Amino acid sequence: MKVRRGGGISRNIEDRRAQGATGGSMGKGLQMGGGAGILAIIALVVSLCATQGGGGGSGFDLTQVFNQLPQAQVAPGSKELPPASPQEDQMVEFVSFVLDDIQAVWAEQFRAAGQTYQDATLVLFRGSTSTACGLGSAQMGPFYCPLDQKVYLDLNFFEELATKFGAPGDFASAYVIAHELGHHVQKLTGINDEVRTLQEQNPNQANDLSIRQELQADCFAGVWATSTYERGILDEGDVDEGLRAASSVGDDYIQKELGSGRVNPDTWTHGSSEQRVKWFKTGFESGEPDACDTFSIKNP
Repeated sequence: MKVRRGGGISRNIEDRRAQGATGGSMGKGLQMGGGAGILAIIALVVSLCATQGGGGGSGFDLTQVFNQLPQAQVAPGSKELPPASPQEDQMVEFVSFVLDDIQAVWAEQFRAAGQTYQDATLVLFRGSTSTACGLGSAQMGPFYCPLDQKVYLDLNFFEELATKFGAPGDFASAYVIAHELGHHVQKLTGINDEVRTLQEQNPNQANDLSIRQELQADCFAGVWATSTYERGILDEGDVDEGLRAASSVGDDYIQKELGSGRVNPDTWTHGSSEQRVKWFKTGFESGEPDACDTFSIKNP
C-alpha cells in the first residue's frame, strides 16, 4: 500500500500507550464492536464511491516492523510502560495515514448525500483501557465503542494478525481499521441504535443481527478499499491481503483453528470466513455503500 510518509500523527488519534494497563469497572456494560441496521437508513450514505485524486508516496511494509516490536510489559509495582520504539512510531504513522484516508472517503460520501460526517477518534493503548462502553482489553482485539464513538487499538494486534491469524501485510491491517470505522458509519446513520433496539425486542435473533452488522462493516471496508484502487495507492497483492484478513477473522476459522477445533454456528456473532470474504468483495467490486444490504436477504 502506497503511504504518504512524513504526514505526522492524525489529529484524530488519542495516544494512551504510556499509561499502561488500567483498571476499572465494567461501567455501563460492553456494547463494543458495532451495530447492524435497517437498509432504509443506509440512504443517508451516497451510493457512489468517492474519488480523491492523488495518492503517491512510497510503499510501507509492516512485516519487518512487526518482528521488531517489543512486547509491552509492565515493571513490578509500576503502571507505566517503556516509551515507544522507532518501529512502533512507524506503525503509528501508518495507522494515522489509513485513519485519515478512510475518514476522508466517508466524509465525501456523506457530503454528496447532503449529510455531515463526524470524525471518529482512534485510541492507541496497551493492555487495557477505560472506555464509555466499559473496560476494554487488548485480548478483545480492535473494537469500536458507539457510546464515545472511538476505535480502540493495541498495536500488538497487528503482529497477532500476521502470525496467529496468518494474515500479514499492511493492507490486512488497513482492512481491520476500515472495518471498525464501518461500525462508526453505522452509528452515525442510526443503524447501530436500530439494531440494539431489535436485539432487545428479539433476543433470539441477537446473534443473527450481530452477524449481519459485522458483515455490513466488512462491506463498508470494501467500499473504502475500492477507492484506494481508483486512486492508485494499492500495491500488487493488497486486495489478497484484505481477503485473507477477512477470512482469518471468520467465526468458523477462529473456532476451528484457534479454539476448541469444533465449529458451532449457533454461537457465531461475526459470520463465517466465506461470508466475511463475500461481503468485503461486494463492497470492493461495487464501490457502493447501498450494495451493503446484509439485512433484507434471507442468508447473508
